[in-house]
Amino acid sequence: MMVVARLILLLLFFEYRISHPVPDAIGLWFISVSCEIWLALSWIVDQIPKWFPIDRETYLDRLSVRFEPENKPNMLSPIDIFITTADPIKEPPLVTANTVLSILALDYPANKISCYVSDDGASMLTFEALQETAEFAQKWVPFCKQFSTEPRAPEKYFSEKIDFLKDKLQPTYVKERRAMKREYEEFKVRINALVAKSMRVPSEGWSMKDETPWPGNNTKDHPSMIQILLGHNGGDSEGNELPSLVYISREKRPAFQHHTKAGAMNALLRVSAVLSNAPFVLNLDCNHYVNYSKVVREAMCFFMDIQLGNSIAFVQFPLRFDSLDRNDRYANKNTILFDINLRCLDGIQGPVYIGSGCIFRRKALNGFDPPKASKRSRVVQVHSKQDENEEDGSIIEATDEEKQPLQLDKDTENKFGKSTLFMNSSLTEEGGVDPSSTQEVLLKEAIHVMSCSYEDRTLWGYEVGMSYGSIASDILTSLKMHTRGWRSVYCMPKRAPFRGTAPINLTERLNQVLRWAVGSLEILFSHHCPIWYGFKEGRLKLLQRIAYINSTVYPFSALPLIIYCIVPAVCLLTDKFITPSVGTFASLVFISLFISIFASSILELRWSGVSLEEWWRNQQFWVIGSISAHLFAIVQGLMGRFLGRFNAHFNIVSKAPDDDGEFNELYTIRWTVLLIPPTTVTIFNIIGIVAGFTDAINSGEHEWGALIGKLFFSSWVIAHLYPFLKGLMGRQNRTPTLVVIWSVLLASIFSLVWVRIDPFVLKTKGPDVKQCGISC
Repeated sequence: MMVVARLILLLLFFEYRISHPVPDAIGLWFISVSCEIWLALSWIVDQIPKWFPIDRETYLDRLSVRFEPENKPNMLSPIDIFITTADPIKEPPLVTANTVLSILALDYPANKISCYVSDDGASMLTFEALQETAEFAQKWVPFCKQFSTEPRAPEKYFSEKIDFLKDKLQPTYVKERRAMKREYEEFKVRINALVAKSMRVPSEGWSMKDETPWPGNNTKDHPSMIQILLGHNGGDSEGNELPSLVYISREKRPAFQHHTKAGAMNALLRVSAVLSNAPFVLNLDCNHYVNYSKVVREAMCFFMDIQLGNSIAFVQFPLRFDSLDRNDRYANKNTILFDINLRCLDGIQGPVYIGSGCIFRRKALNGFDPPKASKRSRVVQVHSKQDENEEDGSIIEATDEEKQPLQLDKDTENKFGKSTLFMNSSLTEEGGVDPSSTQEVLLKEAIHVMSCSYEDRTLWGYEVGMSYGSIASDILTSLKMHTRGWRSVYCMPKRAPFRGTAPINLTERLNQVLRWAVGSLEILFSHHCPIWYGFKEGRLKLLQRIAYINSTVYPFSALPLIIYCIVPAVCLLTDKFITPSVGTFASLVFISLFISIFASSILELRWSGVSLEEWWRNQQFWVIGSISAHLFAIVQGLMGRFLGRFNAHFNIVSKAPDDDGEFNELYTIRWTVLLIPPTTVTIFNIIGIVAGFTDAINSGEHEWGALIGKLFFSSWVIAHLYPFLKGLMGRQNRTPTLVVIWSVLLASIFSLVWVRIDPFVLKTKGPDVKQCGISC
C-alpha cells in the first residue's frame, strides 16, 4: 500500500514539475526533470519484483525421520563440494585450509561428501598446504563431531570470544580443546613455513619431495594435475571415516581460452562426475568457510521434498563477512541484496545465483530441463508416522518417465564431449559411478576431461555447465536455468551458513563493483539480454524477467545520478534554481513524497530486519559506486560492444584477513582513475556551497531564505559521499593536520577571491540598456 501511495505521489510530483518549468533556467530544469524521470523508472523496476516476498523454514528432524531411519541404510543424497582458488598470495593457503577443514567436518555422512579443490594458479604452495590440511583433518574432524563445535573452521573457532563451555557436558572437553588448539597452532606454523619458503623461488623452478620438477612451474603452460589426498576408505587412527579430498589443477596452454572461474567450475563438474558423480554440487570461494555445519541438511529439505524438490535447480544461501570495520564504511555486508532483494525473488521463480554459497542440482548444471509437473494430486505429510512406514517406496522410486533408458548418441557427444565415462555419469539420474571401474581408469579419464581441448566443439559454457560470455557468469547461469523452467530457493537459517572476508580497501571495493557492473552490461549487450531472451520457451515469469532486466541495466543510473549530483552546485554558482516557488498544493505533494519515501523504506527495513544504519550505508555506497565504477563500466561496456576495444578481465580481489586488527587496509589509499569522479563532484559541491554563502553575504539578508533551500541539495550530495571523503582523509579520528590547514586556507582564499570577482552572476546596476538604448 505504501509503494502504491508513493507511486501516486510520484505522478503528482511529475505533473507539477513538468507543468511548471523555470523560464530563467530552462536548461537546468529540463536536465533535472529528465534525471528524475530516469531515477523514478529505475525505482519502479526495482520495486516490481518485490511484490511476493516470502520466508522459508526448514525442519531438520523431519528430514532425519524420512531419510535416516534407524537400523537402515542412510538415504541422504551424496554431495560434491567445489572450492576454487587461483592465487596463493591474494588467497592465502591458511584461509583455503580453514574452508576445507570446515567442509570436511560437516554434520553429514562422511561417505557422502567429496571435496574438490581447484587450483587455477598451479601453485606448489597450495598443493603442499592441502597435504598438511589433510593430515590435520584426521584430528580436527573427529574433535568437531565429538563435541558438536560451531563453527568448524578452526581459525574462527579458536578466536571467538565466547563462553566455549556453554552446553558442553563431556568432562574431557576442556582438556581436548587445549590439546586441539595446540595442534592447530603447530599446523599454522607449518603452513606459515611453507609460505615463507615459497617467497624464495629457485632459479630452476620448484621440485617435489621425490626431486621431480613441479608440473606447474609455468602457471600459464602446464599439464593437468590431480591428487587424491583423502579417500572415502581413509580415516584417522581410530577408524573414523573422513570425507574425500581431491586436489586438481586443470591444463593450461597459451593458445586456449580458459574462461577464468567459470572454466574452472566446469572442469570441476567433469572431474567430479567421473570420480564421485554426486547428484548435488556446492560451490564456495576459498575464503567462504562453513559457519553452520548443518547447512547441507538445510538444502536437502528442499531438494528431497517429494512434491517440489525435482523442480529446484539450486538453493542459494546468504553470505556474511568477517573482518569488516565496525561501521561497514563501504557497505560490504550487502544487506539490501541478501536480506531484501533475494528474499523477494524467492516468491517468484527464485533468487539469482551470486557466485558462492550455492548448492546446485547436477542435472540442472548439465543442461537438462526440469521434469514435467506430476499429475498426482495426493498431498504427502513428510512428518507423519503413516508416511514413515508406508511411503518409503515413493521416496526412491522413479517415475515412469525417469525410468526410460537414456541413450548415448552423436548429439550427446557433441553436447558433453568425447568421454564415455563422463557421458554415462551425466545421464545417470541417481548419480554414482560404475563400481566396475578401477581408480586408475577413473583418474586417467579425469585428466582427460579437464584438458584444454576437451570443450572444443561442445556446448560447454553455452548449454552445459557454468555459462561463458560474461564476467558475471553467475547471473547468466541462473538466467538460463530459470529460462528452461527451473526454479531456485533462498534459504536463510538462523545461524549464518557461510562467512568469509570482503575487501575493505576503497580501491579494491570500487574495482569489485566495476567488475560486477561490466559483467551485467556484457549480458545486456549480448544475445542473452533478458529483455528478449527466452521468450520462445515462455518459462521465465514476467516479474522474474523484470528482475533480470534490473540486474543488467542498473549501471546506466550512473548517468542521471552524476548529473543530479552536479546540478545543485551549478545552481549555486549561476544563482539559478531548478525548482520554482512552491505553492500550498505543491508543498503538500513534496512533503508527502518525502514522507512516503521514508515510510516505505522503514517498512521494508522492519520486515527484513535490516538496520537503519545498514540501509543508509548502502544508499551512500550506491551513490559512490554509481558515479565512479558504474560510470566507467558504461564506457567499457559500450566500447567493448561497438568498437571491440576493451576486454574485461577477471581480477582476483585480495582475501587475506586483517591479522593485526587495526584495519590498515581500510585506511590505505591506492590511487585509481575510479577515484576521480567522486572527488570532482565533492570539490564542485564544496565550491558551490562557498559561492552560495559569499553571494548571500553580498546580496543582503533577503537572500538567506533562498540560500538554505539551495544548500540543502549540495549538502545532501556531500552527505552521501561522506564515506568516500573519510577514506581519502586517512585513519579514523586521525585526520592529518596538514590536510585541515590546507583545506581551511584554500577555502578562505577562494571565498575572498569570489567576493572580489563574483564571475558567475551578472548584477546590472542602473537602467537596462536593451530597453532604452545607448543614450539612456
